[in-house]
Amino acid sequence: MEKMERRRKRKVKVWSLPRKNFGLGLAAISYVCVDYLREVSPWWHSWLQPALWAALALASLARAPFYKHWSLEMRAAIPFVASMVFMLAALLCEALSVRFVTAVLGLDWHNSTPPLPDTGQWLLLALNERLPPWVVEVLRAHIIGLHHYLMLFMMLAFSVLFDSVKAPGLGLGARYMFTMAVGRLLRAATFVSTILPLSGHGAPPPASPFPSTLTPGPRNTTSPSPPPPTPSAASFRPTSSPVRAVFPGEHRPDWGRMSFLVGILRPTASEGPSWYHLLKKAGGGCNDLLYSGHMLVAVLTAMAWQEAYGGGTSAVIWLLVLHSAQREVRERHHYSADCVVAVYVGVLLWRQTAFLWSASGAARRLKKMEEMRGRLVKALLEEVELAGEEDRRRGFSQRALMAFGGLTVVFALSCVLLAFSLTNDG
Repeated sequence: MEKMERRRKRKVKVWSLPRKNFGLGLAAISYVCVDYLREVSPWWHSWLQPALWAALALASLARAPFYKHWSLEMRAAIPFVASMVFMLAALLCEALSVRFVTAVLGLDWHNSTPPLPDTGQWLLLALNERLPPWVVEVLRAHIIGLHHYLMLFMMLAFSVLFDSVKAPGLGLGARYMFTMAVGRLLRAATFVSTILPLSGHGAPPPASPFPSTLTPGPRNTTSPSPPPPTPSAASFRPTSSPVRAVFPGEHRPDWGRMSFLVGILRPTASEGPSWYHLLKKAGGGCNDLLYSGHMLVAVLTAMAWQEAYGGGTSAVIWLLVLHSAQREVRERHHYSADCVVAVYVGVLLWRQTAFLWSASGAARRLKKMEEMRGRLVKALLEEVELAGEEDRRRGFSQRALMAFGGLTVVFALSCVLLAFSLTNDG
């Protein structure tokens, strides 16, 4: 009986969360619920959302001076910056690829090519007639979007200030951005390899004008090449000059060193003189992008919450991921295959990048190394004769850590504001 009681207590201890961690899950669910008020009561949303963000920002600023792991954050700063640069380069490569796959075939092909059969979409449309109306309304509701998942991860990373997540928070951010960059590069390689028609009816109005005709490169996009004809005597007779396809004149601006992109992006005269201006206005293209980038962000956010926090909040976020997946298919933004591939690619990529941050192994090793370093420094200080000089050095080191912490908090809050403003429309 005593052994059974011990086992029961041990299980309860494993599955129950510490009381101090409940605040993070409550804040995350509150953020999603408050932001959904934009659909129910815009007036309440206009008041509650700024108040919630102000409360979270002030709590982070008030907690930052008492954070005990700034030395760990400083060690993780270089991988964090490197991962950010890698992610920005991957996003640039993806933007070039999105523009290319739309411009290479022209709007005429995208508008005339029907979508592929999607059994997942058929199933969801059939369920509309069999499920209760309130269930269908819940499935159709815009509960969560791309910027919500980004904000949920920001909240998770900031929670290291309150000891809700294992330090360092910059290591968690480095892992998230590095995994995102690898996923984006794989996605670009996938949808560039084979161009698929959009899952909706016809191409949507593009964010920037695209050429209407096929690029002068490919000649046949609808059927395989015919077999070569059998040689005959007529084939050796001299003939007139071969007939060549006539294409309208291509607009070729002078982009300096970036002029090699003209043949890839196929700019029009109305898109400005700069290649950067062209990419800045680029949208999602007019063809299907296998796999879904929105779902990749959602899955990586759910994986980060599952590993770093766990509990019921992680389960709720996974339910929101499933809701987002069915809505992507229901609203014909993506095929069902796009969402399925994004889920398992995101899960597998996250499991392969634990060398940057881990809730179990890496954080524990770093904390142990930090404790050993602290004991070693203390032993050395006891043997130093010039105590005053060492005190000044320690004061300088403490000021440097505090300055680094202040810059990190301000930079992270700026990233939050930028992410919220730039991805608010999805």
